[in-house]
Amino acid sequence: MKYFKYLFFIMVLASASSCKKFLDTKPSDFLAPETFYATDAQLISALAAVYDPLGWETMYGNNLFSNLTIATDESFWNRSAQTTGTQVYSFDYAHADVSGLWAACYTGIERANILIANINKPEMDETKRQDILGQALFLRGYYYFLLASNFGGAPLKLVPQPSVSDAQYINVPRSSVNDVYTQVLKDLTDAEGKLNSIVSNNNAEAISKTAVQGILARVCLTMAGSPVNDASKYAEALSWAKKVQSSGMHSLNTTYDASLTNSAYSQIFITALRDEYNLKESMWEIGFYGNRISDSYVEGGRVGNTVGLAFSPSVNSPDSIGYCYGFVNITKRQYLRYGNGDLRRDWAIAPFRYNNAAPFAKVNWTTSTIYNRNVGKWRRSYEKLTPKHKNYTPTNFQILRYADVLLMLAEAENEVNGPTSTAYDALNEVRRRAYGVSLTASNATADATLGMNKDAFRTFIQEERSRELCFEGLRKGDLIRWGLFVSRLNEIGNEIANDATNPSFKWGGLAGKNVTERDLLLPIPSTEMSVNKAITAADQNAGW
Repeated sequence: MKYFKYLFFIMVLASASSCKKFLDTKPSDFLAPETFYATDAQLISALAAVYDPLGWETMYGNNLFSNLTIATDESFWNRSAQTTGTQVYSFDYAHADVSGLWAACYTGIERANILIANINKPEMDETKRQDILGQALFLRGYYYFLLASNFGGAPLKLVPQPSVSDAQYINVPRSSVNDVYTQVLKDLTDAEGKLNSIVSNNNAEAISKTAVQGILARVCLTMAGSPVNDASKYAEALSWAKKVQSSGMHSLNTTYDASLTNSAYSQIFITALRDEYNLKESMWEIGFYGNRISDSYVEGGRVGNTVGLAFSPSVNSPDSIGYCYGFVNITKRQYLRYGNGDLRRDWAIAPFRYNNAAPFAKVNWTTSTIYNRNVGKWRRSYEKLTPKHKNYTPTNFQILRYADVLLMLAEAENEVNGPTSTAYDALNEVRRRAYGVSLTASNATADATLGMNKDAFRTFIQEERSRELCFEGLRKGDLIRWGLFVSRLNEIGNEIANDATNPSFKWGGLAGKNVTERDLLLPIPSTEMSVNKAITAADQNAGW
């Protein structure tokens, strides 16, 4: 990770993504709390270890924007031979993607618990201590949010594991999903009062005060919808989103490098691909670093490599393009969501492919080849670091953008007060940037139609979130909280299979056809059920 790359202790703490080494055994090089947490530098290195699981391939290194979330009404898995797996909703509770996400969350939680328990040991600047504590609290809460939103109820563990054989710690029953969310809100609100601003951090990888506020808006919207259905949380989501807006720390990107692109929207992703920050727009990122070739770091992710513009040349890949599997194609419904003049479409959805034989020319798609198109947001040709690894990139994954906050604000305002000017203003700010016009002046082409009622505005927001945030790992959760996931995926499955304009990708509807009510949650993994005697078959999620 770029921000933490100089913290050499992370290499000891996180050495094997080894929850085995770190959690399950007492290795000879174990860093005892009584000796390790003696300085502020050691606290910071321990904090880096708490962040570390977020970058594993089981999380934002790949699966949380790919395998576990990509089959929606936006996109489908582009492999005809893939008839089983999480990508097509044909798997069981022993699948590695399921156990990997669960284990990564609990590794992060345990590391956060250890840091929180030892936070007061060193003599140090108190403001700095509180910021470290705030980050650790946030991360623990965020890991529990991932558990609650993906698995439902989960065991709550809030103190470090006393020993590897402590049965009382291992055999912890599932808490209800409501209790887990209560803990998430507590950790995140406690963190919000302790954290630095993003300007003070001077990077988007360390969580900041406004980023927590934005994530709190996301958590509250999730709780307001299905399956929790706590409608009171709409008002809380609105409050948190407004705090971000009123902070003055963030704004939509409106500039771009004309030598690289033609829109401020595409510049957001080019900036990330070029290993740079945009602190105004990009509020929280998972940091990746290096190429695993010319450096000793193993911190590269797969942004742009699994989901991106396919390029698999018959000879060695030129560094000007970069290898990509192109595992994901877009749905016709996603393509048709964009209006004429919306600059987001031909960036988010690649309008061309690469010829895999020299000279590797671009070949434009036609209007009859919609299902052939890859996701285009992360194009490895913009990476600056060379040589380019075949499978790993240094590109950060953006978890929270200011555009998302504005759309959450508009959605929550509509639910609380109806489609007021506040809701329209936030929505239209995003849309005006999409059409390349002034953010502050009315525009007949870009602006949403006036006079919508609450239901119509809700539907418009649901579509706008897809236009703006597609392929960023959010659509599945959005569809679930809106109560649309199963019906929408079933629709998409039939659309793809029966579309007369789609002669080549009819198998792309497999995920949609496979989805049932059980897929609203992942199963409690077999790895947990085999060791945790407090969770029995009767505790498993419905349908699994």
